[in-house]
Amino acid sequence: MNQNRTIPHSSRRSGGREARRTLRAAPLAEDLRPVRAGLEGGNFKPLNAAAVKAVDATVYQILEEIGLSQAPDTGIKYMTEAGAVLGDDGRLRFPRALVEHTLAICGRHITLYGQNPKHDLLLSGSRVHYGTAGAAVHVVDVVKNEYRESYLADIYDAARIVEQMDNIHFFQRPMVARDIPDPADLDFNTVYAAIKGTTKHVGVSFTEAEYMKPVFEMLHMVAGGEDKWRARPFVSNSNCFVVPPLRFATESCLVMEEAVRNGMPVLLLSAGQAGATAPASIAGAVAQALAEVVAGLIYVNAMKPGHPCICGTWPFVSDLRTGAMSGGSGEQGLLTSACAQMLQYYDLPGGAAAGMADAKMPDAQSGYEKGSTLVMAGLSGLNMVYEAAGMHASLLGFCLDSLIIDNDMLGQCMRCVRGIEVNETTLGVQVMKDVCMGGPGHYLGHDQTIKLMQTEYIYPAIADRSSPKEWEELGKPNLLDTARKRKEEILESPHPLHIPDALDQDLRARFNVLL
Repeated sequence: MNQNRTIPHSSRRSGGREARRTLRAAPLAEDLRPVRAGLEGGNFKPLNAAAVKAVDATVYQILEEIGLSQAPDTGIKYMTEAGAVLGDDGRLRFPRALVEHTLAICGRHITLYGQNPKHDLLLSGSRVHYGTAGAAVHVVDVVKNEYRESYLADIYDAARIVEQMDNIHFFQRPMVARDIPDPADLDFNTVYAAIKGTTKHVGVSFTEAEYMKPVFEMLHMVAGGEDKWRARPFVSNSNCFVVPPLRFATESCLVMEEAVRNGMPVLLLSAGQAGATAPASIAGAVAQALAEVVAGLIYVNAMKPGHPCICGTWPFVSDLRTGAMSGGSGEQGLLTSACAQMLQYYDLPGGAAAGMADAKMPDAQSGYEKGSTLVMAGLSGLNMVYEAAGMHASLLGFCLDSLIIDNDMLGQCMRCVRGIEVNETTLGVQVMKDVCMGGPGHYLGHDQTIKLMQTEYIYPAIADRSSPKEWEELGKPNLLDTARKRKEEILESPHPLHIPDALDQDLRARFNVLL
């Protein structure tokens, strides 16, 4: 009897396993994949309804009673003509009517374009996208267990890797090219390296407005003309237009104005540090960041109503024992998620930072810091989750190997964002009847299992799920070693060809390309 029960059971299991392997080998249509860019979050809400109303009221109060100082003359002109009031103390204050008008006319449901349209990102509601960002000055060398200065080639290599990572949806410059001392050359070549390395949307910063002209000339050439660039701008400006608390940054504001005039989307970035340049209280830090970003919206919309802006509420956490930044803390996850909730309250396209591990290397500390803050950001429905891959040492070090590891982690985060679909089909009473009433007593080979194994479940690209015995037979693979090998495979593969050689030669003949 045992043989009669065992033989068909074993046969079914083998057949089911083979069917599953065959199915997993088949490519899935984009809309059937278990995770993809733009899944809707928003189920995690750290603020209750009363707290949301209180933060909202405080934002209006900050703007009307405190305002911001040190706007450039051009900004003062734009904003006072729109209804802002310049006080004798030099501070611009924003009456409630002006704030409400700006929130009514500002751009919503904006698209950030990629060079390849398949990478276009719709920023609407609680649609979630993960990507890189930052200005790390070091690269993490996992082999030598040390840090070295970051170079232009590292930015290009990072872009090439991100191009291959399905769960990293955009590429904002994550490092500073320390091998380029001239700031004009630095700005130009950073953009060049990024758009040369990836067809995904790119975010970059500029030192001064006067350095932007050749960059736009290059972008027009790559796009096929200024009109095509303006129709699909595939690079945005990450702009620290404020120096918290509540001061405009003059040079950055002039860069912002130039970006708006040239049709470039702007990330309005407020990066106060709680306990230092923002209130130590989480609620106060959120309110200040929102007020600063809304002031930026007033500025931009006074120039060009409806211009695409990403509301970059990026309050950071301080370890109040030392004053050092603590990007991997639970408080950082709460700050980011609360900002996301408030941006959805205003129905504004927004972004904030998560995944900035305090850990210096891709180790266990890195994993729990990144995973906890990033899943919170995703579940909160944040449109653009910056710093989500590769970052270490609270923005001081960037690790190319971590891009590979973090891609796996972000897939898991996106699966959490997607949530659980409950309907008659997924509850599957009939399937239970098939299995339990005269069936095999297990679901391994059932049609529903085969159908759902790729659409309901996500599988890591490099993480190990083998048994201890299988792990030994495989040579005891180590996650970091596996990531390093994958990184080397990508960087040893042919270089991207989306910018044709002839065009690249024209760019090199016309501009000081240093890559």
